[in-house]
Parts: sequence; structure tokens; C-alpha cells
Amino acid sequence: MWKSIASNALTFLVVAVFLLGGALIWAQNTYSDEGPLAEAICLDVPRGSNMSLVSENLAEQGAVSSPMLFRLGAEYSDKTQDLKAGSFLVPERASMAEIVDIVTRGGASTCGTEIIYRIGVNAAEVEVRELDPATGRFVEVVEFDPAADAALPEDYVSRRDDADTRFRVALAEGVTSWQVVEELKSVDVLEGEVEVPVEGSLAPDSYEIARGDSRAELIGRMQRAQEVILAEAWENRADELPLETPEEALILASIVEKETGVAEERPQVASVFVNRLRRGMRLQTDPTVIYGITEGQGVLGRGIRQSELRAATPYNTYVIEGLPPTPIANPGRLSIEAALNPAETPYVFFVADGTGGHAFAETLEEHNRNVARWREIEAERAQQQN
Repeated sequence: MWKSIASNALTFLVVAVFLLGGALIWAQNTYSDEGPLAEAICLDVPRGSNMSLVSENLAEQGAVSSPMLFRLGAEYSDKTQDLKAGSFLVPERASMAEIVDIVTRGGASTCGTEIIYRIGVNAAEVEVRELDPATGRFVEVVEFDPAADAALPEDYVSRRDDADTRFRVALAEGVTSWQVVEELKSVDVLEGEVEVPVEGSLAPDSYEIARGDSRAELIGRMQRAQEVILAEAWENRADELPLETPEEALILASIVEKETGVAEERPQVASVFVNRLRRGMRLQTDPTVIYGITEGQGVLGRGIRQSELRAATPYNTYVIEGLPPTPIANPGRLSIEAALNPAETPYVFFVADGTGGHAFAETLEEHNRNVARWREIEAERAQQQN
């Protein structure tokens, strides 16, 4: 009898172990395999939430087949306490393991509403946009000029005050430090006063910010980024450049930045100025003259007068020798790299060619022909407008 009981118990134990093993394999496969989500969704994880609430939300939206298995998988992988608040894009067919990784890895939210404060050379704008999870593309909600609009759009105010909204400041290449500080004053999610930093010291880029961040700290981030870019470019500079210091390289880069918006021709533009410096020729560039007039405080808004071209000022490169005393804008990485690794060309002249780029020349005779052609293009355009 005891032998029979023992035999039955052993059989039961073997079956139980077999079933448990099978259940574990099934659970592991289900946790790692493709999920049931037919279309991507934005998953909101409020502050103070937990894996239980998240799992139920996912189940309601058809993203997981078993809320309990989702929670057990997060617990088993030791990620339950790493849950982050935010709005996250969950792609179609995402597995439970992938979703757990998405909501626990940290970093910026990947879904929902984003407000971008764009600081441009000629104007600033605020854009409110939302990610469409079905297409993975942002859809613009509203865009406005904070200086021109007397009242803030309701679409902006409501989303600005939403706890899950993300914010960015996007700095265009070629803006001046004065322009940056002036526009940051209107970014109403930032706090504190800030002085105008040294010209050229800010790296044009897109910066994530949070509500309540300090304007001074944001400026500090921009300065540290520019220091890194300049140091790397200086370390990898070409041999025998007519530049003695990284500061001189930054001045030249700012001139290159203001002379062309065509990325691929920046090394050629830089080569013209480097060739002129090597030959002891004056740089003769309008953007430096304009900076001397405006001091970087906005755009000139008119042509340069002949009297201004003849005036002996520190920024009038038609009169002074060599570089002006400071940068004339905040140059981007490409212009800094171009200034320190210019193309090898014989060019010492360039003029606009009507396409957005420039026509380059080695001799004054060739340059004069290019200038004549540009004058013809200007006359044709003026006639078309009349």
C-alpha cells in the first residue's frame, strides 16, 4: 500500500514539475513574443503611477494580453521600481518585455505634446505639435510669433500647463547672443535673469528644457556645448592656418556662417577668407560691417550705406586688416569645422549666383564677370516684381 502511495505521489510530482516547467516556458514566450497591439499608441504614465495601473491601462488599450504577466515580468526583471512618468510611444506588436523597457529606461518622453521655442536669425516662433502614434509623425497644433501676437493662443496655454508636455529651445545657426537672450525672456516656462554672453560662445542646437529651468543654466549648457565643439575642431585643424588661437577660429567661423546658408559650400567660403588672410588682403565682407552697425541687436533691415563702408570701425573689414575683434554671431559646428579645415582652392573672391549659393573666382577679372551676372539677375527679379 505504501509503495502504491509513494508511486502515485512521485507520479504527481513529476506531472506537477512538468506542468510548472511548461507554464514557465509559456510565460516567458508570451512575455517576449509579439504583442496584440494592432496600431501604435501613446501611453500616458502619470506621476505617482505604478506597474499595476500601467498594466491595466495597457490591457484596456489592447497592448498586453495579461496584465498580471506584465507585472510579473517587470518584477522578475527587477524593473518595477524604475517606472518613469511621461508619455511614451508604444509601437504596434510590441512585446511586454519591450513595453517594460520603454516605460523604465528613462530619458525624454517619446510621445504626446511638444512645445518648441525656435530662435531664428530673422524671427522667433513657438510651435505646439503632437505626435500621431499611427504615423509616427508630429502634427502641428498651432504656430505663432511671440513678439507679434498680443494674446497667447489657447492651444498653447492649455498644453503649456499640461504636466506631461515636453519643451525644447531650438537655436538656429547664425543668431547673435543678444537675440538669444531677448527671445529666452519670452519663454515663459523658464525662470531667472541672464546677461548677454560673449558673442559666438553659444552652440546652435536643440535643447530639452523643463518647466522651471533657469535661463542662466540653459545659457551655460549652450556655452559648454560650444566649448566642446570648438576644442575638438581646433584639435583636428589643418596645418599652417593663418589663425593663432581658437578664438580667432571662432571669429572666422562666424563670418563663414553669415556668408552662406549652403552647408556644402562652407569649406569653399572659408577657403576664400583663409586665402585672403594668407595674402594680407582685407576680408571685405558685408556681415562684419552690419554687425558693427547693429552690434548684433537684430537685423539691419536696409542696405549698407556707402558712408558705412568707408567708416573706420573695428568691424569694417573693407577698412581694417585681418579679422574683426569678436565673432559676429554664434556659428554652428559645420562652420567651425569649415574654418579650421577649409577647402584647398585658389579662390579669393565670391558673389551670389542667384541659386542661394555663390560663384567663386581666382582673379578680379573673373570676379567682375560674376558680379555683372549677379546684377543682371537682380535686375530681372526686380522687373518681375513690378
